[in-house]
Amino acid sequence: MADQKIFAGPRIRRIRSGLGLTQTAMATELGISASYLNLIERNQRPLTVQLLLKLASTYEIDLEGLQGTGEANLMGQLNEAFSDPLLAGSAPDSSELIEFTEAAPNVAGAMIKLYQGYRESLERLSGLSSMMAKEGSGAVLDGARLPVDEMRQAFEQRSPYVPAIERAAQNLLDQFDLSDGLMAALRRWLVQEHELTVQFLPVETMPDWRRRFDRHSNRLMISERLSPADQLQEVAVEVALLAEKDLIDEEVGFLNLTSDESRRLARFEFARLLALAMMLPYDRFLSTARRLRCDINVLRSRFGVTFAQAAWRLTMLQKHGQNAVPFFVMETDAAGNRIRRAGANGFPTTRFGGDCPKLVVHQAFGSPGQIFAEAVITPEDARFVVIGRTVEGLRSGYFDRPQRTALLVGFDIAHAANVVYADGLVGPSAREPMKIGPGCRLCERRGCIARAYPPLTRPLGLDDMVRGVSAFDFQ
Repeated sequence: MADQKIFAGPRIRRIRSGLGLTQTAMATELGISASYLNLIERNQRPLTVQLLLKLASTYEIDLEGLQGTGEANLMGQLNEAFSDPLLAGSAPDSSELIEFTEAAPNVAGAMIKLYQGYRESLERLSGLSSMMAKEGSGAVLDGARLPVDEMRQAFEQRSPYVPAIERAAQNLLDQFDLSDGLMAALRRWLVQEHELTVQFLPVETMPDWRRRFDRHSNRLMISERLSPADQLQEVAVEVALLAEKDLIDEEVGFLNLTSDESRRLARFEFARLLALAMMLPYDRFLSTARRLRCDINVLRSRFGVTFAQAAWRLTMLQKHGQNAVPFFVMETDAAGNRIRRAGANGFPTTRFGGDCPKLVVHQAFGSPGQIFAEAVITPEDARFVVIGRTVEGLRSGYFDRPQRTALLVGFDIAHAANVVYADGLVGPSAREPMKIGPGCRLCERRGCIARAYPPLTRPLGLDDMVRGVSAFDFQ
């Protein structure tokens, strides 16, 4: 923070106005002159470290908010919106975008929502056209946003750490007798509280389900397709939904979702988070992760969970004053579809279209189970260490194609000393970071041999006499 100049004039002005203070009154409380505060509010002076700390202690302000992480995220999304061909020739420069997002963040957020709705409508119309062409008949689709997209975006925009979920998980664990393991404790609780028994059934009995609750026989049936750790998670999800229904409903309400389908999906997502919190108790998992420098393979063995469960839990360890390295995780399939993302603010991604093809997550599909680690640098000079590894889904039979996705797990390079995956990737002798971008349609890096599309933000540069290493040359 000491090396980065922070200009946060509009944010300081909004804070002052919200408190009903004059410039003179706020300046007096901060121990500076009113003229100096006036210069700060007009972005003619940066915030010093001392003033940042004084603001935080005097008005209980989040320092991360003053450093503009939210505005940086808005900037990236606005840049994506203005790069749309529909707005060709109307794109503002970076200084205009900065001024706009800082002066009117709510308006910027509303514009992003409008653009996302527009793009989703285009995608749905494209799918409708394809169906009509194939079937020769019309189809009726609701014009609202897809529930799964709305749910995923709501979770991506909030912190992966949910205090109420963590408290509920610890309260439940305090009630259980864990002498013979969590699975036995969960099954006893289900019998005692709801007279509900758990059965693990073969594939031929449950060909289409991983978990099914039969109300008539009061049985929770779990498929043998799941690994033991995934079976434990499914039982824990059922306990979460029964024991903490009101809490989960309350958390869902905070998301302001617009449809019953998206709210139902959000309920299961909160139940999944609560299940992970029970399987991997916060304090013990945090201390072990610190001691092992976040080695996910060792963590999964130590706690008897899957690689994916350990990775997702790492993103949730962000309790103030008792937090781990701020990880982000992104899960994709072999076709490049993004399935889930958490904690990825600041990392370059696009909502529509593919991610950067140079990311190690795509390389991971070529060697299942192997971890690929790499230092990367974005066009904005942000540096991260990322790892890619495939994770197995449901167990498959001989004639089934295995379910396989890949996780991209990463963290800011500033935390390299605390994570084993950064060893050899950071320091004077380390090779240069891999240059990545937010996806080909938004990336303006020249000479990229992995480019699949020209950038929407630049006109093509066609020259019969010259051809660059990229498949598309641009001005």
